Amino acid sequence: MVRSEGEPVLVEMHQRPGYAADNRGSFAMNAPFSGGCACGAIRYVCLRAPLAMLNCHCLDCQRSSGAPFASGFIVADSDMQVTGTPQTYSVHGNSGSLAIRSFCGRCGSPLFTRGEVNPGVMSVRFPTLDDASDFQPMLDIWTASAQPWVCLSQIIPHYPESPQV
Repeated sequence: MVRSEGEPVLVEMHQRPGYAADNRGSFAMNAPFSGGCACGAIRYVCLRAPLAMLNCHCLDCQRSSGAPFASGFIVADSDMQVTGTPQTYSVHGNSGSLAIRSFCGRCGSPLFTRGEVNPGVMSVRFPTLDDASDFQPMLDIWTASAQPWVCLSQIIPHYPESPQV
C-alpha cells in the first residue's frame, strides 16, 4: 500500500541495493539520543535506534517545515520519552487518513508527526536532535512533489510517493 502525503513511512533500516552507508559503514544512530525544541520547553529521549531516516518532499512537509523538504527519522512511540506538552494540528493525506503534527506552542519548532496509516510509530524532525552528526538519510520520498531546483542525492533511493512496505 502506498502511504499518503504527509504521513510517516515505516521502512526497516537494513542494507538494500542502492542504499548508501555513512563513512562508518552503517545507517545507525547511537541510542539513546535526545533532542527538543529551540526554546527547551519540549524535550525527548529515544531509547532505541530509528527504524528509518529520510527526506520527505511532500507538499505538506514543505509547508510545515518552511523548507523544500523535511528530514526526519522514524521511531516507535514506545521508544520515546517526551517531556513538555506539544501543541498539535491534523492534516489529511491523499488517502484521506489523518497525519497529526506536533510543535512547540512557545517557539513554534516542528517536532513530531504521527499518522493513522502507521500507528505506533512517529516521525521526528532531524533539526530537533541535540547531536545530529549520526543522522544520515537513507531515502527520499514524495520526490514527485520535490521542487525542481532541489538536488537529490544519487547515493540513496528516490520514491515518487512513499515506498510500499
